Order: sequence, then structure tokens, then C-alpha cells
Amino acid sequence: MAWLKSIFREIFELFVDDWSFAIAILVWLCILWLALPHLPIPAVWHGVILFAGLIAILIESTLRRSRQR
Repeated sequence: MAWLKSIFREIFELFVDDWSFAIAILVWLCILWLALPHLPIPAVWHGVILFAGLIAILIESTLRRSRQR
């Protein structure tokens, strides 16, 4: 069974390299999924808010990784 666990871990690590980056994206998506229907803003802005948050997460992750090296 250890070989099966190892295979799944390797496949998962192909897609997820930085855990904090992946978790930040998931948290942002959950926040928007819960909050956007209740906010009094036009639906046109939902995509802009999603994009802005994802860009902020990407910039923060890039800066953090560049400081580590």
C-alpha cells in the first residue's frame, strides 16, 4: 500500500508545488462564493474582483518565493 500512497503523492505534487499559494486561491474562491451574492455590487464587477484577488495572491507568492532564493 505504501507504493500506492507514493504514486498518489507524486501525481498530486505535479499539480501543487506551493501549498500556501494553492490554499490562498481556495480561500479566496470560497470567500467570493459566500460574499458576492450578498454584496450590493453589479454582477459585472464580480469577475474584476475575482481577477484582482487572484493577481494579488500571485504577486504575493512571487515576492515571497523570490525572497527565499
